[in-house]
Parts: sequence; structure tokens; C-alpha cells
Amino acid sequence: MKNMNRKSVTFTILVVLVLLVAIFGFVFRDTAPEYIQGEAEAVEVRISGKVPGRIERFMCNEGDRVKAGDTVAILDSPEVLAKYSQAEAAEDAARALSEKADGSARAEQVMMAYQTWQKAQAAAEVAKKTFDRVERLYAQEVVPAQKRDEAEANYKAMAATAEAAKAQYEMARNGAQKEDRMAAEAQLKRAKGAVAEVEAYVQETFLVSPISGEVSERYPKVGELVGTGSPVMDVLDLSDMWVSFNVREDCLAGFRVGETFHAFIPALGNKEVELKVTYMKDMGTYAAWRATKTTGQYDMKTFRVKAKPLNPVEGLRPGMSVVKRLEKK
Repeated sequence: MKNMNRKSVTFTILVVLVLLVAIFGFVFRDTAPEYIQGEAEAVEVRISGKVPGRIERFMCNEGDRVKAGDTVAILDSPEVLAKYSQAEAAEDAARALSEKADGSARAEQVMMAYQTWQKAQAAAEVAKKTFDRVERLYAQEVVPAQKRDEAEANYKAMAATAEAAKAQYEMARNGAQKEDRMAAEAQLKRAKGAVAEVEAYVQETFLVSPISGEVSERYPKVGELVGTGSPVMDVLDLSDMWVSFNVREDCLAGFRVGETFHAFIPALGNKEVELKVTYMKDMGTYAAWRATKTTGQYDMKTFRVKAKPLNPVEGLRPGMSVVKRLEKK
């Protein structure tokens, strides 16, 4: 009998404990705070060049501060320098021919014009052969389209130079007329334009930072070859930072564009900051959603919310977590 009473008491105690745990869980199930976590971001600019070349030197390291307009890297591009020399030579030749057209042609001038024409014609023939070879290699997919375009442009330029040299020779032989002098002047202007164009490409071998900020990453090493548009380094503008949250729409009550809210940053010792919502957009049904009920009566979408600190936050870096406590309904 005593054993029966003891078992009954034990069973009663267990039932009471289970009921107490159930009641406690039911009453206090929603007392734990809920949080939503965002991530700090900043404007990041990727620096690249218009011309291919090898990295000759970096002017800054990762973590260095740079100003807008500072040179951050120098490229070595012999092809661009060679084109610059060619353009300068063409300009000198055009200037000489223009000056010759302004005066009477002597026998020596006629001979010089003839030799210039022959030289330009030989260069055009070489450029034509080079273009034909590159064209065949391009058809076989051995060389990229850029090389083919460069060879074609060089051939056309050499052919045009040869035609101009021939015209100058004939003008010297026949005597310059007003129209010839105008043509020579126009040819000189064209040569100057070609020089200016190549000078612009030469300037592109000096990569400059378009913004003031901090160098966050360097991609190639010194001596590595980089192509047109290949990224060389990234610069962060830490003065323009924001926090991005992915918020389910049933938690959007505390987020309205133009309104402010408080959050804290764990990496900075739970420092509290005040943020202002500046942007809100649906991420799309493909991104994130879930049914509110197992029967799937309606779905809840996720919104991308961006908020900016009202005041600069010292020590805040891109990638740091920013946490907001959600208000209980």
C-alpha cells in the first residue's frame, strides 16, 4: 500500500511539473526579444584602365588614404608609346609638307616629297601584310578581336598617310595651289588630332582615383598584365555609408522611409546609433518569402531596407553587423 501511495505521489508531482512547464512556456514564450540584423556598406569604386599593359608600379598600398585625382598605379604599355611616336612623326611630316606648300617647290623639296611618299607607301604595304596575317589568325580564333581591330586601324592609317604623301609629292611637282595649301593644312590638323588622341591613351597609363577614400583591395601584382577594363584596385568612400537590412514584411512596422530608429553595433561594444530609412524595395518573390500559415493563405515577401546614420559613426566599417530590436506586437 505504501508503494502504491508513493507511486501515486510521484506521478502527481510529475504531472504538476509538466503542467507548470507548459504554463510557463505559454505565458513567457514571447518574452524573449527579437532582433533583425543588417550589414554596414559603403560606396566602393573599382579603378581600371582603358589601355592594356603591365603593372609597373603601385603608388599606394591597401589601407592607405587617397584623394580624388591621386595617381594610384602606373602601367607599362610599349604599344601606346610606339603609337605616340608614330603620331608625332606623322605630325612632323604633315607640318613640313604644309610649310612646303606655302612656298615654291625646289628640286630638293620635290625629291624629299617623293621619298616621303615612297616611305609611307612601304609602311602601308607592311601594315597591309600584317593586317592580312592577323585577319587570318582572327578567322581561326587565334587572336582576339582587339588585335584584329588594332591591325586594321594601323593599316588604314598607314594607307591614308601614303595617299597624303603621294598628294604632297604631286603638289610639290606641279606647284602648290590654294586648294593644295588648304589640303596640306587640313592634313596637319588631322595629324595633330591623332597626336592628341594618342596622348589621351598615354595619360590612361597613369591610373588615378576618382574619389577620396581608402584603398580596400589591390587585384594584380607588380609585373602582371592587365587588359582593357580589368580591375586594378578598389577605393572605399567611408564618408558615404549606410546599413542594409532584409526585412520580412510582417516586421516592417518599424521601418518607414524618412523615419528614424535606433540600433546597436556589436563590433563597437554594442554602441547605439540612430539611423534614418532612405530606401525600401521589394526583393522579389524569387528572393525570399514564406507562408504565414501551413495552409498557405498568403505569402510574406522580403524587402531591402537601407538606412543611413544621422551622425558619423567612428570605427564603423563595411561588413560590420548592425542590429535592431523589433518591437513586440
